[in-house]
Amino acid sequence: MLQDAVFNLQSVLSLPLQLDSSNTQALEKAMRMYNGKAMINSVNGKQSSMSEVFPLVQKYGGVVVCLCLDENGIPETAQGRIDIAEKIIKTAAEYGIDKKDLIVDALTMTISTDKMNGAETLKAVKYIREELGVNTVLGVSNISFGLPKRDAINTAFFTLALQSGLSAGIINPKSQSMMNAYYSFNALAGLDDNCSEYIDCLLYTSPSPRDPKTS
Repeated sequence: MLQDAVFNLQSVLSLPLQLDSSNTQALEKAMRMYNGKAMINSVNGKQSSMSEVFPLVQKYGGVVVCLCLDENGIPETAQGRIDIAEKIIKTAAEYGIDKKDLIVDALTMTISTDKMNGAETLKAVKYIREELGVNTVLGVSNISFGLPKRDAINTAFFTLALQSGLSAGIINPKSQSMMNAYYSFNALAGLDDNCSEYIDCLLYTSPSPRDPKTS
């Protein structure tokens, strides 16, 4: 099924695909016939996971999502997640996989169960990006599970994560506040020449006060 999905999608899309399967045989078949450099989801700090996924990436190429968990689950502290990230990076190098082909997910856990979950995640993201020199990704909305008005927490956390060095956020693109945060951050951080994306994507997509749909 995965092989058929990849075959059909890549015949009509120019976008890169992310291949996700815990079945390494299915993953290899999809990687073998994929036209390009796929993102592979995922590997983690378990030795069994790395020994299955990294040989495939070594053979076929790809960018690997690396999860900061191991046999003991997700560490509660930033340092625990950093230790796993370091182990994954070191093991990947043994297979000839460069840092540029890794994207580390420090894993977001909700602040509704532990008030420090957000802060520890941000510490891990900052260290992994700045000290280990690896790109990062987060499933941003996980931070707000169990809370009301989740979009407010998600947007604030997303902004803090971008400031901490988040490379890619898994977010809801239909959330206006999340997209506002993204384009505003890029403009403020000097990542948007002449603020052109901010103007194009926010000003021109905002409803006019005289738009009958808003009255």
